[in-house]
Amino acid sequence: MKKTSFFTSLPFKLLVGVIVGIIAGLILSSTDSYSITMGILNVVVTLKYILGQLINFCVPLIIIGFIAPSITKLGNSASRMLGVALVIAYVSSIGAALFSVAAGYTLIPHLSIVTNVDGLKELPEVVFELSIPQIMSVMSALVFSIMVGLAATWNQAKLITGLLDEFQKIVLSIVSKIIIPVLPFFIGLTFCGLAYEGSITKQLPVFLKVIVIVLIGHFIWMTLLYVLAGIYSHENPWEVVRNYGPAYLTAVGTMSSAATLAVALQCAGKAKPLRKDMVQFGIPLFANIHLCGSVLTEVFFCMTISKMLYGSIPAPGTMVLFCLLLGIFALGAPGVPGGTVMASLGIITGVLGFNETGTALMLTIFALQDSFGTACNVTGDGALTLILTGYAKKHNIKEQHLDMIDL
Repeated sequence: MKKTSFFTSLPFKLLVGVIVGIIAGLILSSTDSYSITMGILNVVVTLKYILGQLINFCVPLIIIGFIAPSITKLGNSASRMLGVALVIAYVSSIGAALFSVAAGYTLIPHLSIVTNVDGLKELPEVVFELSIPQIMSVMSALVFSIMVGLAATWNQAKLITGLLDEFQKIVLSIVSKIIIPVLPFFIGLTFCGLAYEGSITKQLPVFLKVIVIVLIGHFIWMTLLYVLAGIYSHENPWEVVRNYGPAYLTAVGTMSSAATLAVALQCAGKAKPLRKDMVQFGIPLFANIHLCGSVLTEVFFCMTISKMLYGSIPAPGTMVLFCLLLGIFALGAPGVPGGTVMASLGIITGVLGFNETGTALMLTIFALQDSFGTACNVTGDGALTLILTGYAKKHNIKEQHLDMIDL
């Protein structure tokens, strides 16, 4: 692995993107009476759209390129490892949801929340739309990878297995030479838009107390996951956590587990306790099925909005049912900004009885912290991958030697 200085590293580039983006957005917001400002904003919005299209196009390729070959390399253990991954992802999401419920019943009655999200500026429309549709949806890519990987394993299809290995190398090149270099620019443009709109200076304080509580909940849950993973695997979880800084920061900027996938693979690949085959199998899979941070956030916000708009927190039985269903929706929710809350709008209205005002407010405040919920999801994936590593070792599943991203 190449040694680079901090000033040429990915974390530094991401930090620069965030800082420059915020400063530029605030300057543009204070000079929006000038025509040149609107011209710059048009460029910002259009570039952000194009880069976002490029990143999203590559997501299904990354999923297929990593999950399918990883399944074939697991051999006869593929079905079992997939089952274990689904179970621990669901248990983590349900556990996070129930933890949030307990915190909600304890803290929400003592909070006094005032909402005022009016007065935001609007960004101009995209000048031209360079649409780059994905070859298939994220969930289709996930299901395709699982089915092809399992079928190739069952039939011992050497030709398909070899093709998948070659495709994985191609995807690795796309990630390292295209996706990673454009991420700092994409994040900078994102924060520039947020700063101009006023989300950072006006919207964030709306539910500041609630967001702070949720953020603390994220770190408590991540800590619990890593402690349990360390106990189960008999490895030091800190050796995994300390490599996750770039992935956490990228998730904050992209608000998307899927868009953060490339960096997450890089970070997990550097963690010595994690088996490389488990990294390439688990990280892309968990990016789409493990959304513990988003689930924790959504549950607490739903309880808060119910108290604020409808005068009471839903009954415990209702919240338990909501959590159990939400865990299922989280397994199928796309790892894109707002994916969890969008996928679960049906049970928000059906189980909790939210009206249009409630759902609109839910979407608004969820978006305010979506980046931090995503960061919790991504960082938590490392803990679940550590559990997979421990499971593979305990059951004598032979390790496969795979290429990792070297950046």
